[in-house]
Amino acid sequence: MEFEVYYDYSCPFVYRASLLLASVAARRPLDVRWRYFSLTQVNSKEEGWTVWDAPTAEKVRGRLAFMAAEAARRQNRFDLFHAALLRARHEGRLNLDDVEVIDVVAEESGLDADRFHRDLADPTIVAALARDHTNAIAVHGVFGTPTFVFPNGASAYIRLAEVPRADGALQLFDSLLAIAADEPRVLEIKRPVKPSPV
Repeated sequence: MEFEVYYDYSCPFVYRASLLLASVAARRPLDVRWRYFSLTQVNSKEEGWTVWDAPTAEKVRGRLAFMAAEAARRQNRFDLFHAALLRARHEGRLNLDDVEVIDVVAEESGLDADRFHRDLADPTIVAALARDHTNAIAVHGVFGTPTFVFPNGASAYIRLAEVPRADGALQLFDSLLAIAADEPRVLEIKRPVKPSPV
């Protein structure tokens, strides 16, 4: 099964979705196409400003991680690097806007360091972020991450509270497909949060 998932590295729900998909992929063929979606861009109040057109010298939250992921994609190492960046951010609590953190993850992921740095310096590398982000909004109406786009064109923003392992992951994934991909009459399911006792 081939589908897309729009992501931003800062989102813990993206990390949980990645764990679910990895668990399912260990038991069933999956082809996940990870697509960029900048929450920094979505939350910007500055008219006309974009993450991808902001000056290189401007520190933009999340942009370095996106650029690094694209540099890894150019070396056909995206999946390994992407998973490592998510772990670094959500398990290690590391700052993905720190060049040293990105360099360590790149080295641990087996990337060619010289090529990686050349690609990071390539001003066209942000074109993938611009393309994916604008396409996400224009074609699928994406507003947050993770948003899944299924083979039939259905899309759904999915937040997981936890990720079951093994067979529980398969069952959860199949349930998600049954509702999010195959049942167009369901527009939204949101669980209320119970108030905490006084």
